[in-house]
Amino acid sequence: MKLSIVVPCYNEEAVIGRFDAALRAVLGGLAVEYELWYVDDGSLDGTLPRLRALAHQHRDTTRYLSFSRNFGKEPAMLAGLKAATGDAVILMDADLQHPPELIERMLDLYQLGHDQVIARRSRDGDRRLRTALSRLYYRAVNTWIDVELVDGAGDFRLLSRKAVDALLALPEYNRFSKGLFSWIGFDTVSFDYRNTARKAGETKWRLGSLVNYGIDGMISFNCRPLRAAIYAGLSLALLAVLYALWVIGAAVAGGVTAPGYVTLVAIIVGLGGLQMVMLGLIGEYIGRIYYETKRRPHFLVKESDGAAPHPAPAPAPSGTTAVGPRSR
Repeated sequence: MKLSIVVPCYNEEAVIGRFDAALRAVLGGLAVEYELWYVDDGSLDGTLPRLRALAHQHRDTTRYLSFSRNFGKEPAMLAGLKAATGDAVILMDADLQHPPELIERMLDLYQLGHDQVIARRSRDGDRRLRTALSRLYYRAVNTWIDVELVDGAGDFRLLSRKAVDALLALPEYNRFSKGLFSWIGFDTVSFDYRNTARKAGETKWRLGSLVNYGIDGMISFNCRPLRAAIYAGLSLALLAVLYALWVIGAAVAGGVTAPGYVTLVAIIVGLGGLQMVMLGLIGEYIGRIYYETKRRPHFLVKESDGAAPHPAPAPAPSGTTAVGPRSR
Protein backbone atom coordinates (compact mmCIF):
# COMPACT_ATOMS: atom_id res chain seq x y z
CA MET A 1 0.00 0.00 0.00
CA LYS A 2 1.14 3.52 -0.80
CA LEU A 3 0.03 6.46 1.34
CA SER A 4 0.11 10.10 0.20
CA ILE A 5 0.12 12.99 2.67
CA VAL A 6 -1.00 16.36 1.28
CA VAL A 7 -0.06 19.42 3.35
CA PRO A 8 -1.17 22.92 2.24
CA CYS A 9 1.21 25.60 3.57
CA TYR A 10 0.87 29.35 3.82
CA ASN A 11 3.45 31.29 5.83
CA GLU A 12 4.39 28.27 7.95
CA GLU A 13 8.12 28.95 8.19
CA ALA A 14 8.03 28.89 12.01
CA VAL A 15 6.48 25.43 12.30
CA ILE A 16 7.13 23.46 9.12
CA GLY A 17 10.36 21.89 10.41
CA ARG A 18 8.73 20.65 13.62
CA PHE A 19 5.76 19.35 11.68
CA ASP A 20 7.92 17.44 9.20
CA ALA A 21 9.97 15.84 11.98
CA ALA A 22 6.84 14.80 13.92
CA LEU A 23 5.22 13.43 10.78
CA ARG A 24 8.25 11.35 9.77
CA ALA A 25 8.56 9.96 13.29
CA VAL A 26 5.05 8.56 12.95
CA LEU A 27 5.33 7.36 9.36
CA GLY A 28 8.66 5.66 10.09
CA GLY A 29 6.90 3.29 12.45
CA LEU A 30 4.22 2.27 9.96
CA ALA A 31 4.53 -0.55 7.48
CA VAL A 32 3.52 1.56 4.47
CA GLU A 33 5.22 3.20 1.55
CA TYR A 34 4.54 6.92 1.66
CA GLU A 35 5.03 10.21 -0.15
CA LEU A 36 4.69 13.76 1.20
CA TRP A 37 3.28 16.52 -0.98
CA TYR A 38 3.78 20.01 0.42
CA VAL A 39 1.80 22.71 -1.42
CA ASP A 40 3.11 26.23 -0.89
CA ASP A 41 0.18 28.60 -1.37
CA GLY A 42 2.21 31.64 -2.34
CA SER A 43 3.82 32.13 1.09
CA LEU A 44 5.45 35.47 1.81
CA ASP A 45 7.93 34.20 4.40
CA GLY A 46 10.63 31.53 4.20
CA THR A 47 8.28 28.57 3.76
CA LEU A 48 9.34 27.81 0.18
CA PRO A 49 13.10 27.63 0.90
CA ARG A 50 12.37 25.27 3.77
CA LEU A 51 10.28 23.07 1.50
CA ARG A 52 13.10 23.02 -1.03
CA ALA A 53 15.48 21.91 1.71
CA LEU A 54 13.12 19.16 2.90
CA ALA A 55 12.64 17.88 -0.64
CA HIS A 56 16.41 17.86 -1.19
CA GLN A 57 17.04 16.10 2.13
CA HIS A 58 14.36 13.44 1.61
CA ARG A 59 14.44 12.93 -2.15
CA ASP A 60 12.69 9.55 -2.08
CA THR A 61 9.62 10.62 -0.13
CA THR A 62 9.11 14.38 -0.37
CA ARG A 63 7.76 16.57 -3.15
CA TYR A 64 6.49 20.13 -3.23
CA LEU A 65 4.50 22.53 -5.38
CA SER A 66 4.67 26.31 -5.13
CA PHE A 67 1.93 28.57 -6.49
CA SER A 68 2.62 31.76 -8.39
CA ARG A 69 0.64 33.65 -5.73
CA ASN A 70 -1.76 33.00 -2.86
CA PHE A 71 -4.78 31.21 -4.35
CA GLY A 72 -6.26 29.90 -1.09
CA LYS A 73 -6.46 26.64 0.78
CA GLU A 74 -9.09 25.09 -1.48
CA PRO A 75 -6.88 25.26 -4.62
CA ALA A 76 -3.92 24.08 -2.52
CA MET A 77 -5.79 20.96 -1.43
CA LEU A 78 -6.96 20.38 -4.99
CA ALA A 79 -3.40 20.63 -6.32
CA GLY A 80 -2.20 18.14 -3.71
CA LEU A 81 -4.97 15.69 -4.53
CA LYS A 82 -4.15 15.92 -8.23
CA ALA A 83 -0.47 15.30 -7.59
CA ALA A 84 -0.89 12.46 -5.06
CA THR A 85 -0.37 8.94 -6.40
CA GLY A 86 -1.12 6.90 -3.28
CA ASP A 87 -3.82 4.28 -2.76
CA ALA A 88 -5.04 6.53 0.04
CA VAL A 89 -4.50 10.25 0.65
CA ILE A 90 -4.47 12.11 3.96
CA LEU A 91 -5.11 15.86 4.06
CA MET A 92 -3.67 17.71 7.04
CA ASP A 93 -2.47 21.16 8.10
CA ALA A 94 1.14 22.04 8.86
CA ASP A 95 0.46 23.83 12.16
CA LEU A 96 0.38 20.57 14.21
CA GLN A 97 -3.27 21.10 15.13
CA HIS A 98 -3.81 17.89 13.18
CA PRO A 99 -1.79 15.41 15.28
CA PRO A 100 0.29 13.03 13.12
CA GLU A 101 -0.18 10.36 15.82
CA LEU A 102 -3.73 9.83 14.54
CA ILE A 103 -2.56 8.56 11.14
CA GLU A 104 -2.16 4.99 12.40
CA ARG A 105 -5.76 4.95 13.61
CA MET A 106 -6.91 6.34 10.27
CA LEU A 107 -5.10 3.57 8.42
CA ASP A 108 -6.64 0.91 10.68
CA LEU A 109 -10.12 2.18 9.84
CA TYR A 110 -9.22 2.43 6.16
CA GLN A 111 -8.16 -1.22 6.17
CA LEU A 112 -11.67 -2.08 7.38
CA GLY A 113 -13.05 -0.81 4.06
CA HIS A 114 -13.91 2.82 4.72
CA ASP A 115 -13.36 5.31 1.90
CA GLN A 116 -13.37 8.36 4.16
CA VAL A 117 -11.90 8.41 7.65
CA ILE A 118 -12.55 11.72 9.40
CA ALA A 119 -10.69 12.96 12.47
CA ARG A 120 -13.25 15.23 14.11
CA ARG A 121 -11.84 17.68 16.61
CA SER A 122 -13.53 18.66 19.83
CA ARG A 123 -13.92 22.30 20.79
CA ASP A 124 -11.99 22.04 24.03
CA GLY A 125 -10.15 25.28 24.62
CA ASP A 126 -12.26 27.36 22.23
CA ARG A 127 -13.97 30.44 23.56
CA ARG A 128 -17.54 29.84 24.65
CA LEU A 129 -18.93 32.46 22.31
CA ARG A 130 -17.13 30.95 19.31
CA THR A 131 -18.32 27.47 20.26
CA ALA A 132 -21.92 28.64 20.63
CA LEU A 133 -21.85 30.54 17.33
CA SER A 134 -20.30 27.56 15.55
CA ARG A 135 -22.95 25.16 16.82
CA LEU A 136 -25.68 27.62 15.90
CA TYR A 137 -24.24 27.99 12.41
CA TYR A 138 -24.07 24.26 11.74
CA ARG A 139 -27.58 23.78 13.06
CA ALA A 140 -28.86 26.54 10.77
CA VAL A 141 -26.89 25.62 7.66
CA ASN A 142 -27.92 21.96 7.81
CA THR A 143 -31.56 23.01 7.54
CA TRP A 144 -30.76 24.77 4.26
CA ILE A 145 -28.20 22.82 2.27
CA ASP A 146 -28.54 19.51 0.46
CA VAL A 147 -25.64 17.81 2.26
CA GLU A 148 -24.82 17.48 5.95
CA LEU A 149 -21.96 19.42 7.52
CA VAL A 150 -20.68 18.05 10.82
CA ASP A 151 -19.33 20.43 13.44
CA GLY A 152 -15.65 19.66 14.02
CA ALA A 153 -15.26 17.58 10.85
CA GLY A 154 -12.80 19.54 8.74
CA ASP A 155 -10.10 18.80 6.20
CA PHE A 156 -8.15 16.37 8.39
CA ARG A 157 -9.22 13.08 6.85
CA LEU A 158 -8.12 10.04 4.89
CA LEU A 159 -9.57 9.51 1.42
CA SER A 160 -9.38 6.30 -0.57
CA ARG A 161 -8.30 6.44 -4.19
CA LYS A 162 -11.96 5.98 -5.14
CA ALA A 163 -12.95 9.04 -3.09
CA VAL A 164 -10.06 11.11 -4.45
CA ASP A 165 -10.99 10.29 -8.05
CA ALA A 166 -14.60 11.25 -7.31
CA LEU A 167 -13.50 14.64 -5.95
CA LEU A 168 -11.23 15.29 -8.93
CA ALA A 169 -14.12 14.52 -11.28
CA LEU A 170 -16.05 17.52 -9.91
CA PRO A 171 -15.14 20.43 -12.20
CA GLU A 172 -16.55 23.48 -10.39
CA TYR A 173 -14.34 26.50 -9.85
CA ASN A 174 -15.96 27.60 -6.58
CA ARG A 175 -15.01 24.70 -4.34
CA PHE A 176 -16.26 24.19 -0.79
CA SER A 177 -14.44 21.01 0.15
CA LYS A 178 -16.26 20.37 3.41
CA GLY A 179 -19.48 20.11 1.40
CA LEU A 180 -17.85 18.18 -1.45
CA PHE A 181 -16.55 15.57 1.00
CA SER A 182 -20.09 15.02 2.19
CA TRP A 183 -21.58 15.15 -1.31
CA ILE A 184 -19.49 12.31 -2.76
CA GLY A 185 -20.59 9.99 0.03
CA PHE A 186 -18.98 6.51 0.08
CA ASP A 187 -18.38 4.55 3.27
CA THR A 188 -17.45 7.10 5.92
CA VAL A 189 -16.39 6.76 9.53
CA SER A 190 -15.24 9.38 12.03
CA PHE A 191 -13.64 9.55 15.45
CA ASP A 192 -13.07 12.39 17.88
CA TYR A 193 -9.80 13.80 19.08
CA ARG A 194 -8.98 16.52 21.56
CA ASN A 195 -8.41 19.95 20.08
CA THR A 196 -4.79 21.10 20.18
CA ALA A 197 -3.36 24.59 19.93
CA ARG A 198 -1.22 25.85 17.06
CA LYS A 199 2.45 25.20 17.90
CA ALA A 200 3.89 28.27 16.18
CA GLY A 201 2.95 31.07 13.82
CA GLU A 202 -0.40 32.81 13.57
CA THR A 203 -3.79 31.53 12.51
CA LYS A 204 -4.90 32.48 9.00
CA TRP A 205 -8.58 32.47 10.00
CA ARG A 206 -9.78 35.97 10.89
CA LEU A 207 -13.36 37.00 11.59
CA GLY A 208 -13.89 38.12 8.01
CA SER A 209 -12.51 34.85 6.66
CA LEU A 210 -14.81 32.84 8.91
CA VAL A 211 -17.85 34.88 7.83
CA ASN A 212 -17.01 34.44 4.13
CA TYR A 213 -16.43 30.73 4.67
CA GLY A 214 -19.80 30.45 6.39
CA ILE A 215 -21.51 32.20 3.47
CA ASP A 216 -19.81 29.82 1.03
CA GLY A 217 -21.17 26.88 3.00
CA MET A 218 -24.65 28.38 3.03
CA ILE A 219 -25.00 28.89 -0.73
CA SER A 220 -22.65 26.34 -2.30
CA PHE A 221 -25.03 23.39 -2.23
CA ASN A 222 -28.52 24.79 -2.64
CA CYS A 223 -30.71 27.55 -4.06
CA ARG A 224 -33.00 27.80 -1.05
CA PRO A 225 -31.95 31.38 -0.16
CA LEU A 226 -33.34 32.49 -3.53
CA ARG A 227 -36.60 30.69 -2.79
CA ALA A 228 -36.66 32.35 0.63
CA ALA A 229 -36.30 35.74 -1.08
CA ILE A 230 -39.40 34.98 -3.16
CA TYR A 231 -41.37 34.07 -0.04
CA ALA A 232 -40.14 37.21 1.72
CA GLY A 233 -41.26 39.35 -1.22
CA LEU A 234 -44.69 37.73 -1.33
CA SER A 235 -45.10 38.16 2.41
CA LEU A 236 -44.22 41.85 2.21
CA ALA A 237 -46.63 42.33 -0.70
CA LEU A 238 -49.37 40.72 1.36
CA LEU A 239 -48.58 42.94 4.33
CA ALA A 240 -48.68 45.99 2.06
CA VAL A 241 -52.14 45.03 0.78
CA LEU A 242 -53.42 44.43 4.30
CA TYR A 243 -51.97 47.74 5.48
CA ALA A 244 -53.57 49.56 2.53
CA LEU A 245 -56.95 48.03 3.37
CA TRP A 246 -56.51 49.07 7.00
CA VAL A 247 -55.67 52.67 5.99
CA ILE A 248 -58.70 52.84 3.66
CA GLY A 249 -60.97 51.46 6.39
CA ALA A 250 -59.62 53.93 8.94
CA ALA A 251 -60.09 56.82 6.50
CA VAL A 252 -63.68 55.84 5.77
CA ALA A 253 -64.49 55.45 9.46
CA GLY A 254 -62.68 58.44 10.96
CA GLY A 255 -61.55 60.66 8.12
CA VAL A 256 -58.14 61.14 6.57
CA THR A 257 -55.27 61.57 9.00
CA ALA A 258 -51.62 62.31 8.26
CA PRO A 259 -49.39 59.27 9.06
CA GLY A 260 -46.36 59.73 11.28
CA TYR A 261 -42.97 60.34 9.73
CA VAL A 262 -41.30 57.77 12.01
CA THR A 263 -43.47 54.97 10.67
CA LEU A 264 -42.86 56.07 7.09
CA VAL A 265 -39.09 56.30 7.50
CA ALA A 266 -38.93 52.96 9.30
CA ILE A 267 -40.85 51.24 6.51
CA ILE A 268 -38.71 52.81 3.77
CA VAL A 269 -35.44 51.96 5.48
CA GLY A 270 -36.56 48.42 6.37
CA LEU A 271 -37.78 47.62 2.87
CA GLY A 272 -34.70 49.23 1.32
CA GLY A 273 -32.43 47.09 3.49
CA LEU A 274 -34.35 43.94 2.61
CA GLN A 275 -34.11 44.76 -1.09
CA MET A 276 -30.36 45.25 -0.81
CA VAL A 277 -30.01 41.88 0.92
CA MET A 278 -31.99 40.20 -1.84
CA LEU A 279 -29.95 41.93 -4.54
CA GLY A 280 -26.74 40.90 -2.80
CA LEU A 281 -27.98 37.33 -2.59
CA ILE A 282 -28.85 37.22 -6.28
CA GLY A 283 -25.54 38.89 -7.10
CA GLU A 284 -23.65 36.24 -5.14
CA TYR A 285 -25.17 33.46 -7.24
CA ILE A 286 -24.61 35.40 -10.46
CA GLY A 287 -21.00 36.03 -9.46
CA ARG A 288 -20.44 32.32 -8.99
CA ILE A 289 -21.92 31.63 -12.42
CA TYR A 290 -19.61 34.33 -13.81
CA TYR A 291 -16.51 32.63 -12.40
CA GLU A 292 -17.66 29.19 -13.53
CA THR A 293 -18.11 30.36 -17.13
CA LYS A 294 -14.60 31.85 -17.26
CA ARG A 295 -13.08 28.36 -16.92
CA ARG A 296 -9.86 29.72 -15.47
CA PRO A 297 -7.47 27.24 -13.83
CA HIS A 298 -7.78 26.89 -10.08
CA PHE A 299 -4.12 27.71 -9.59
CA LEU A 300 -0.82 28.38 -11.35
CA VAL A 301 2.35 26.53 -10.38
CA LYS A 302 5.61 28.44 -10.61
CA GLU A 303 7.87 25.73 -9.21
CA SER A 304 7.83 22.03 -8.38
CA ASP A 305 10.21 19.12 -8.04
CA GLY A 306 7.63 16.40 -8.66
CA ALA A 307 5.27 15.14 -11.33
CA ALA A 308 2.69 17.57 -12.66
CA PRO A 309 -0.89 17.44 -11.45
CA HIS A 310 -3.64 16.78 -13.97
CA PRO A 311 -4.54 19.63 -16.35
CA ALA A 312 -6.73 22.45 -15.10
CA PRO A 313 -10.13 23.23 -16.71
CA ALA A 314 -8.64 25.90 -18.99
CA PRO A 315 -5.24 26.39 -20.66
CA ALA A 316 -2.78 28.77 -19.11
CA PRO A 317 -1.70 32.05 -20.70
CA SER A 318 1.18 31.79 -23.15
CA GLY A 319 4.51 31.29 -21.39
CA THR A 320 2.96 30.20 -18.07
CA THR A 321 2.36 26.68 -16.82
CA ALA A 322 -1.22 26.34 -15.60
CA VAL A 323 -0.78 23.46 -13.20
CA GLY A 324 2.33 21.68 -14.32
CA PRO A 325 5.67 22.21 -12.60
CA ARG A 326 8.65 24.18 -13.78
CA SER A 327 11.93 22.57 -12.89
CA ARG A 328 14.29 24.51 -10.72
